[in-house]
Amino acid sequence: MKMKKYNAPSIAEAMKLIRADLGDDAVILNSKVVVDKKFFGLVKKKSFEVVAGIDKVEAKSVFPPLQDLQSLKPIMQATAPTIAKETEQVTVKKTLIEDDSIATNELKKEIADLKSIMQSLHRQSIQSKYPDELLRFIDYLKQQELNEELITQISDELFVHIENIDAVHFDDLQAAAKRILERQLRDVEIGGVSYEQKYINVLGPTGVGKTTTIAKMAARAVLEKKKRVGFITTDTYRIAAIEQLKTYAGLLQVPIEIVYSAEDYKAAIEKFAHLDLVFIDTAGRNYKEAKYITDLQRLINFGEDVQTFLVLSLTSKEQDLDLIIKQFNQIHVEKFIFTKLDETNSIGTMFNLMIKYKKGLAYYTNGQEVPEDIEEPSLEKLFELFFQGELT
Repeated sequence: MKMKKYNAPSIAEAMKLIRADLGDDAVILNSKVVVDKKFFGLVKKKSFEVVAGIDKVEAKSVFPPLQDLQSLKPIMQATAPTIAKETEQVTVKKTLIEDDSIATNELKKEIADLKSIMQSLHRQSIQSKYPDELLRFIDYLKQQELNEELITQISDELFVHIENIDAVHFDDLQAAAKRILERQLRDVEIGGVSYEQKYINVLGPTGVGKTTTIAKMAARAVLEKKKRVGFITTDTYRIAAIEQLKTYAGLLQVPIEIVYSAEDYKAAIEKFAHLDLVFIDTAGRNYKEAKYITDLQRLINFGEDVQTFLVLSLTSKEQDLDLIIKQFNQIHVEKFIFTKLDETNSIGTMFNLMIKYKKGLAYYTNGQEVPEDIEEPSLEKLFELFFQGELT
């Protein structure tokens, strides 16, 4: 047998040397820890001394004879503590790697925060170069509650646009901002009921004015378009809502059906087969809870021949509206309807949500009068509303 002694800082390193020198068939005959003391014993250096050997005669079997295994047993027992220690070190290293992974994630977060701070500082340095007219215009956009991302995009483009202009006026800034917003809204459809689908589902949380809005839409269909209209209400949770819609049905002289179940809904649909349009008033609930959306899907039809509008109040916080819209993502909502425009001085929320969700706008309402206080918008009308104020 050919035998050789190896010295290495670890068992793993010694194994590499043995494998490179003697091959995979080498056998460890002995191993021990060697500690070298230097400088009067103050500095210690630890290493592993391993004796390995290989039989020059080619083995006839993959497995060694039983007696060979028996002879190696004392050596294996002797080296077991060292191997166990090495295994423990590997486990420690693995733990350190996992800790490093956590540290890496924290580092990434810190880098992201630093990047955000740097971008903010860079933004401030750019804004310091803005002329006073542009800064005042940016303040106006903020007053209208346009979101920061849109304001940044608009202000950067406007800065380039007016950089070489001697005198800048509000009208110039307004015209340029319109072009930018138009670009953002080019894929968004604006306009009311198409009259191509028979069923009009009107959804929304409680307190946004859904029932009054439905009455306004139905009144226009009856008085202006001469359509045969009917009402279906699933809002059986509030007696006042049923009575309110019954009153509007009586004034317009149109039929109304109250449904409590999916079977009632199917029966109402069959009963209104002869009508041109059917407006469906859904229950106003706290749609932050997903189960109400599921209940709604079980009750009414959201298939073909249906237009679905989501009614939202402009007096609500945009963060809350955002959550409601996300809850309705299981249902195909064609367009928004915004209510209570008369109760707010800012309409930036309309632009923010339309652009973010790529949803059109069917109507906005500006009072309680039926059918007067409802407008079918155009992009130009929206811009007039948005820019009707003055710079302060």
